[in-house]
Amino acid sequence: MGRIARTFEHLSRAGRTALMPFITVGFPAAESTLAIVPALAAAGADMIELGVPFSDPLADGPTIQAAGQRALANGVTLRGCLDTAERLRDQGLEIPLILMGYYNPIFQFGIEAFTERAAAAGVDGVIIPDLPPEESDELRAALAACGLDLIFFLTPVSDDERIELVAERATGFIYLISLTGVTGARDHLPPELENFVSRVRTRSSQSLCVGFGIGTPAEAARVGRIADGVIVGSALIKRVAAADDPVAAAAAFISDLRAGLDGAS
Repeated sequence: MGRIARTFEHLSRAGRTALMPFITVGFPAAESTLAIVPALAAAGADMIELGVPFSDPLADGPTIQAAGQRALANGVTLRGCLDTAERLRDQGLEIPLILMGYYNPIFQFGIEAFTERAAAAGVDGVIIPDLPPEESDELRAALAACGLDLIFFLTPVSDDERIELVAERATGFIYLISLTGVTGARDHLPPELENFVSRVRTRSSQSLCVGFGIGTPAEAARVGRIADGVIVGSALIKRVAAADDPVAAAAAFISDLRAGLDGAS
């Protein structure tokens, strides 16, 4: 059993929902991740998504796009993201680390070289927005050989056949996109969210995590009542970008979300 599965099992026994912040590696400064991620863990994060900056982030809204552009300007590459994960492990970080990035840099890196380096760096799973499950066999096999999970998306418009395909191929958890469109905090979550999660739940035994559009403790609490995990990205990035002290701002935000989740348990 991998670190992601163990974390979900532990949280389930405790009656708690996983809190999974997303932070772009190398934002706002090249070395910022090495301080922000431990602060997120100390504030109550159970897993961390490390965003790999990319020049054409088709699934990302303006907030994460801007963070990625700044990280690219800071010289961050996929290799640098893997080095950052390894340095976080060397600092003593124990919670799961999940790389979220696009397929082109991985393909250019080399699939076997990437999976071996990711495993050596202490990465636990990978999310690739532009890799359909139908085209994932080569990467899935390489990741599985190194003990890493490959996480896929489902959206509110996914039909039953698609849900069953993803449920068959995903490991670690399934990422449920709460609404159609790109990443970014919204004024409210869709009223159909509960039905969407329930529809997937009846067809999969995988842990289900909801992301896109979550930005307040109340929204996190609502998702926490129906899902196994809550993913927060743009709202966190906004606070980091606006803060004089990005580390303190990130920790305070995650602490508030953790309180909202625990209060809903």
